[in-house]
Amino acid sequence: MGAACLGLAAAGAWADGGAAADYTEGFEYQAIVPPGPLAGEGDGIEVAELFWYGCPHCYRFEPLLEAWLERKPGDVRFVRVAVPLNPHWEPHARAWYSARLLGVAERTHRALFDAIHAERQRLADREALAGFYARHGADRDAFLRAFDSFAVHAKVRRAAALARAWGVHSVPTMVVNGRYRVTGRMAGGLKEMLAVVDHLIGLERARLARERNDAAGKTAAAAQGGDRGAGGRAP
Repeated sequence: MGAACLGLAAAGAWADGGAAADYTEGFEYQAIVPPGPLAGEGDGIEVAELFWYGCPHCYRFEPLLEAWLERKPGDVRFVRVAVPLNPHWEPHARAWYSARLLGVAERTHRALFDAIHAERQRLADREALAGFYARHGADRDAFLRAFDSFAVHAKVRRAAALARAWGVHSVPTMVVNGRYRVTGRMAGGLKEMLAVVDHLIGLERARLARERNDAAGKTAAAAQGGDRGAGGRAP
């Protein structure tokens, strides 16, 4: 197990802690300064989860995250980022992005976690992972081609670049709109991490509303200025 996952060991004991009334930057979450890039594309507030299949805390977090996804707000766009924080993690990152290329990522995601942590299968290399996906309906040769492809290599490199830009050093970590980072250790537990994410979504929603209002005000002011200028011209 990599050190970046061991860094969350204490958080497991707090997973059932009660919700806090207030959250403070620098304690329950960190601002990302300057804001980093987004992991995906599309409208809405992006919430990204960075994970590693070999991490037991990510495995314990998964059912909590699944329940949160069932109730997430409509203006939130969720994305998973399989991140190789060290070379030992790269086969699992390649497996995730290969599965995405093949269209089997979501339906095999929990199954791979279960195989590694509940069934104690050794699935840490290319061949073993190809066998797993073949048992779950993917074409083995297609998986191996994807695993070795430039496209997957590029996605793994980008995941590592996102982790650096966001200052991520452990998993699971949640990043809200490239602006805020929260871990179980910061929040006081895995369950509490999602409560902090909800708080950060609210902060982003308010910031975006202010930006829209400011832009609308500037547009209205410019239009009024144009009307006054036009009114001063002779016919």
